[in-house]
Amino acid sequence: QVQLVESGGGLVQAGGSLRLSCAASGNIFSPNAWGWYRQAPGKQRELVATISTGGSTNYADSVTGRFTISRNSAGNTLSLQMTNLKPEDTALYYCNAGEIYRGTYGPFYWGQGTQVTVSV
Repeated sequence: QVQLVESGGGLVQAGGSLRLSCAASGNIFSPNAWGWYRQAPGKQRELVATISTGGSTNYADSVTGRFTISRNSAGNTLSLQMTNLKPEDTALYYCNAGEIYRGTYGPFYWGQGTQVTVSV
């Protein structure tokens, strides 16, 4: 089991930056990939970014060049640095851990989510 707790969400003006963090505990060396999803009201949950234990990253087209996913060397903190935020980035952001199998990321464990609101 892996426990995940997000922090760092908040209200920011368009063009601003936020850094989300996710504290991981438990069997943190079991997953081979980690990621962030988001869900805006009335919309489907969207995969934002993933990082493998080898350090390979992938991003949704909508955030490429603006968001950066990272994991610390101890493996117990996952981060999402968000810059040049837009109102359409407003969503509940979820940290997760899982595996990449045949090129597809599948999350097994989820945090409770942290709200990001971007004002115009």
